[in-house]
Order: sequence, then C-alpha cells, then structure tokens
Amino acid sequence: MTATEYTHSDYLIGLEKNYGAHNYKPIPVVLDRGEGIYVWDVEGNRYFDFLSAYSAVNQGHCHPRIVEALIQQSQKLTLTSRAFYNSVLGECEKFLCEYFGYDKVLMMNSGVEGGETALKLTRKWGYQVKGIPQNQAKTVYAAGNFWGRTLAAISSSTDPDSTDDYGPFLPGYIIIPYNDLTALEQIFQSDPNIAGFMVEPIQGEAGVVVPDEGYLRGVRALCTKYNVLFIADEVQTGIGRTGKRLACDHEEVKPDILVLGKALSGGVYPVSCVLANDEIMLTIKPGQHGSTYGGNPLAAAVTMAALSVVKDEKLAENAQYLGEVFRERMRQIQTKASLIQEVRGKGLLNAIVINTDEESPLAWHICLRLKDLGLLCKQTHGNKIRFAPPLVITETQLHEACDLIEKVILQFSV
Repeated sequence: MTATEYTHSDYLIGLEKNYGAHNYKPIPVVLDRGEGIYVWDVEGNRYFDFLSAYSAVNQGHCHPRIVEALIQQSQKLTLTSRAFYNSVLGECEKFLCEYFGYDKVLMMNSGVEGGETALKLTRKWGYQVKGIPQNQAKTVYAAGNFWGRTLAAISSSTDPDSTDDYGPFLPGYIIIPYNDLTALEQIFQSDPNIAGFMVEPIQGEAGVVVPDEGYLRGVRALCTKYNVLFIADEVQTGIGRTGKRLACDHEEVKPDILVLGKALSGGVYPVSCVLANDEIMLTIKPGQHGSTYGGNPLAAAVTMAALSVVKDEKLAENAQYLGEVFRERMRQIQTKASLIQEVRGKGLLNAIVINTDEESPLAWHICLRLKDLGLLCKQTHGNKIRFAPPLVITETQLHEACDLIEKVILQFSV
C-alpha cells in the first residue's frame, strides 16, 4: 500500500487495533460527525445510519434541543453524587413518573445497570413482600435474551459468545423458551419461590424476534395469577422505536418493573432508569443500592429534553407508519430475491433473515457492500441484518435507503 492509499481511517482503525481491547468487530468505517439520520466519516463520506447506536439515537444524531439542554446544564452543574440533593433530579423524576405512569423511578447510567437494578428490586420484593425464604428467590428469563455483558446479565444468556469462560454464573436463574406461555405457566406452577419474569417485548439482539400477538397480555395475566413481577426490558424497544411509546403499549399491558435506557437520552449522555410502584421501589432503603453518577443533574436535564422531543415531534407515530412502509419494501425485494428468507419487525425496529446458516459470512459481506454505497447497518447472530434508522427519518429518505438495500440484495442474489 502506498502512502497516498493509506487513509486517515486506516490510521484510526490501526490505533484501536493496537491500543484497544479486541472485544468488538466493527464495520470498517470511522465516524466523525452526525446530524439527524446521517453520519459522516473522517474522509467526509455521508451515510444513512440504519443502526442508530442500537436504538439509542431514536431522536437523530445531535438533536439541537437535546444538545442545548446538555450545554446549558453543563455550564451550571454536572455532578454532585447522591450524597446531596440537586436542583434537577426531582423535576426529572416527576417528569419520568408522569410520562410512563409509575409511582417512583430510580435513575442509573447504562442499560445493564437498569437490568441489574430491576433484578435487585425483584429479589427485595420477593423476600420482603412475597415472603420467599432468604436466598431462595428465583427469576425467569427467555432464551435468546440480551440485556448486557455483566455477570448478572450473562448468567441468563443462552449465547456461547456471551458465556464461554466467564463462569461460574449467578444462581437463581431459570431459562425457558421465548414466546411460550405454556412453558411460563408450568414453571410458575412448579416453583413458589419465583419472584419475577424479565423479558424483552421484542428480542433485539437475537435478530428482532417478534412474539405472537397476545404473548405480552398472556405474560401479564400469568404474572398476576402467580404473584410474580413482570419485568419489561424496554432498553432497546422503548421510547418510540416500535411505533408506540413502549412496545408493551401495543398490547396495552403495564409491567410491574420497566427498564429503560439508550434513547432515554437520545444518544447524548448515558442514562438508564427503572420505574415501579411504591410496593416494589420502596423495598430498597438508603445505602442499599445506588450509583455515583446515577441521577446527576446533566443526565436529568438531557432526559427531559430527549423525551420531550419524542412526544413533541410524534416520533412514535412516524415509526409506526414508516415501519409499515419499510417492511412492505423488504417484502417486495423478497419476491425478487430468494436470498431473503424472512422479514421481521415492528415500527422502525426491523430485520431481514438471509437464507444461509448462522456460520455463513454472507450477511457480513452484505453489510460491507451497503457501507460502500452509503448505508450503515450490522448483522447479528450470523445471518440476520437489523435495520433501525433514527425515528426522525422521512418517507423520502426511507425509500432512498430502501433502494440501496434492494440494489445490494439483488447483486448478491445473482
């Protein structure tokens, strides 16, 4: 390679390879700037962002209202720890509880912290309210779940990439098939020490697996019947992504514990939270759980701005409409190309399943070709490609992106 062929991107990728841990395999593009649905690399090439930082950037990159909230608060007060009250947290807590309809909220930073907070709340409730004997509480999870990379999260995983060489794992976990109400009731019947069932309304990392209509209503009914907490992991599916405020809203069910993250800040700052009513939330007393950064003034200001944008700009409604448009376009491509085995999704959380096995590199090469043409996406579990653009995308922009996807799929189908 000559000096003129060696790009700034090559240099920056080399730095990460030389000095960073090799715990990711990114698409080979070095992003430098973002606005709305677009990102630009360090050479100035523009791309459609069809991953949205795994649905963290629902409001679009660098949304001016969210950035302004960040700037204004950062010039005033950023962090106090929870050793003291601050002037923004209470307003944000009130805002969140009224926005989602719960008594209390506990703010953290990352999605996995939200999941662990939900687990700790569930165990506290199990012992203090349900009366489970000490150290006997169990929680149930669906196979194929993904809620992070901590030991608590991977203890519920069925993905060898997440679990190999990380044991021993946390006890008290039961894993059942996803989208299987019979299995759920059988396990509830068999064990009175189950405190909670944590589930994604749509499994994102597994490849946008959408359960049968009525599954969430069935989960809600069974949890109520057997006095088990229904914990909804809406870190990826919440905040407008699936065409509703929450994915649970599609079936008009309310979980006992709601876990949110990602788009809670519009991708501007790490924020997560857990919402529950008093019977659950007040089982945790001072000193029993927390975070130095959780609920800091900067996070609180950004959160209120980010959620206001979703509501004011009707982003859930846009996702609902354009999701139908996107899936219809994908189904039209499917009629022309047997390469697409299945089209999945709800709202603007969608995926296509490539007609190969999970070990095939074909989906990866499709993503690389799309990158070359100006659209960024990422495969998951080998043969599934997720498409999740920011919810601010217009119908014209969506069709332009779909044209690129069609071009690449047809090229690979020859």
